[in-house]
Amino acid sequence: MFESVKTLLDEYEDLQVQLSDPAVHADASRAKKINRRYAELSHIKAAYDTWTQLNDDLAAARELATEDAAFAEEIPPLEEAIPPAEEKLRRLLIPRDPDDGRDVIMEIKGGEGGAESQLFVADLLRMYLHYAESKGWKTEVLDRTESDLGGYKDVQLALKGNSSDPSQGVWAHLKYEGGVHRVQRVPATESQGRIHTSAAGVLVFPEVDEPEEVDINQNDLKIDVYRSSGPGGQSVNTTDSAVRITHLPTGIVVSMQNEKSQLQNREAGMRVLRARILARQQEEAMAEASAARKTQIRTVDRSERIRTYNFPENRIADHRTGYKAYNLDQVMDGAVGPVIESCIAADEEARLAAIGDEG
Repeated sequence: MFESVKTLLDEYEDLQVQLSDPAVHADASRAKKINRRYAELSHIKAAYDTWTQLNDDLAAARELATEDAAFAEEIPPLEEAIPPAEEKLRRLLIPRDPDDGRDVIMEIKGGEGGAESQLFVADLLRMYLHYAESKGWKTEVLDRTESDLGGYKDVQLALKGNSSDPSQGVWAHLKYEGGVHRVQRVPATESQGRIHTSAAGVLVFPEVDEPEEVDINQNDLKIDVYRSSGPGGQSVNTTDSAVRITHLPTGIVVSMQNEKSQLQNREAGMRVLRARILARQQEEAMAEASAARKTQIRTVDRSERIRTYNFPENRIADHRTGYKAYNLDQVMDGAVGPVIESCIAADEEARLAAIGDEG
């Protein structure tokens, strides 16, 4: 099981040497990638050192117990401590999603339910903003289209992490949020008190670290400018500051109108476009290599209905993991961590099973 540990420890030592080189830090992109990998391997080294030390202590206690019975008392607790330490190391050796340390571009769009769905988009945005705040992440609303009743038809949000440790990355946590989120509640416009079901869609993309990472030929872009509009279509700007960018080879279209500056809207649009193109490239690569790389396949289908938010019962339920709790009011205030942790655990179990199948 631990045949790969020595190779990883050698890599860890090599990264230590690289990080002591000033030339590495002169290249911000390279330094960021090395720091991410170093942080990941640091956990493996710490777990390996703990496991090794426990085994050494157990061997010493058994040897000394033959001469001094007092050492025999140390044997049972050491024997109990070794299996969980070994399991922790084994889980850390599972190949990690290479994007886990990346920041994220998130899009939330209204779906079934019309105005009620658009109000739910606003609720989801608030939930994610509060969750990000609890994690110490930075957030930036790149674009939003308001609806007549105070909700949003769609929102585009950037979330930036604060750790070089991939396990604490924004993508490592939010990649499971992609899919259809269903809400059951009595809408504010419902006079008979009937419960309605509506839905919102969430798309999550790992953000491109450097523009050069995704090669975009400017000749492949069709850029239109127009006057931004607000709820009901009324004009909210007297200049053509809104931007629509079409990537002709893929057909991906990104529209931005949040800022008053055409340049700012264009820059925000390019961030989203790069993230979408990167996601498509990765999905195509995974589809081609799925048979040979089962451990790399993300287990979450972004198109499926993943979660139900039942307000009358104060219940949150994740349909992929079976997670259920009756604290929806707290979840909507940002306490969505346990739901996400259930997804992380389920994904980890699936990758462990895939490794077992390959073995």
